[in-house]
Amino acid sequence: MRGLRLPGGQELPVLGQGTWGMGERRAQRAAEVAALRHGLDLGLGLIDTAEMYGSGGAEEVVGAAIAGRRDEVFLVSKVYPHNAGRRDAVAACERSLRRLGTDHLDLYLLHWRGSTPLAETLDAFEQLRADGKVRHFGVSNFGPGDMSELFESELGRRSATNQVLYNLTRRGIELDLLPWCREQGLPVMAYSPIEQGRLLGEPALRRVAERHSVTPAQVAIAWVLAQDGVCAIPKAATVAHVEQNRAALDIELSAADLAELDAGFPAPPHPVPLEIL
Repeated sequence: MRGLRLPGGQELPVLGQGTWGMGERRAQRAAEVAALRHGLDLGLGLIDTAEMYGSGGAEEVVGAAIAGRRDEVFLVSKVYPHNAGRRDAVAACERSLRRLGTDHLDLYLLHWRGSTPLAETLDAFEQLRADGKVRHFGVSNFGPGDMSELFESELGRRSATNQVLYNLTRRGIELDLLPWCREQGLPVMAYSPIEQGRLLGEPALRRVAERHSVTPAQVAIAWVLAQDGVCAIPKAATVAHVEQNRAALDIELSAADLAELDAGFPAPPHPVPLEIL
């Protein structure tokens, strides 16, 4: 598995497993756990979740999947903005740890920006790091202005990543946020790399997929992985889907493929507000 180097030196796997939508239906729990465990078998050790997903249910699914295999996992969770206060963030993290059945997170993120001052959230994150409950911390859904403000403080500059929406149809970050993160040596974690399936019927994507004898979804993931400094966390709730996602890592898009995808999915001509799902 290729990796991206975090500012602190640890490597972040370039392809992982998302869990948005998991833990919402008990009838699907066994299949979701099996999918995540199979992903670990295939080397997909990066698992991303959040206290928001399934109101903690996704974290419980992840906890069941990683039981006995914690050392194989780079584990990420996220805190609600309304739980991002000094004491509240510590308590929220401890609840997440209990649901996940672990004593630490590899990465803890502020899910999106709320009304709590950044300094207060960062103080909580630093306390969690000092106590060994998180190894790294960072943010999610932060635009260029938010990131600039974050990096005004010493603690903010210790942030390890920014998790944002990025795929062939959501390329606005290429004009400002992505170059800024690259300059700072800050990896970007791309969620929804296939736009929840909505981009899969686009002609350019289908043509490239046909040339490689793969699915449009695999090409969409491979395109994200071809971007410098970016990792992807597609969700897969079945074993078969996990295998398809893993195979995307082996697709080598040619210059002609990339040019065709650029033409079919052009980046916006000017900066746009950060998009969020």
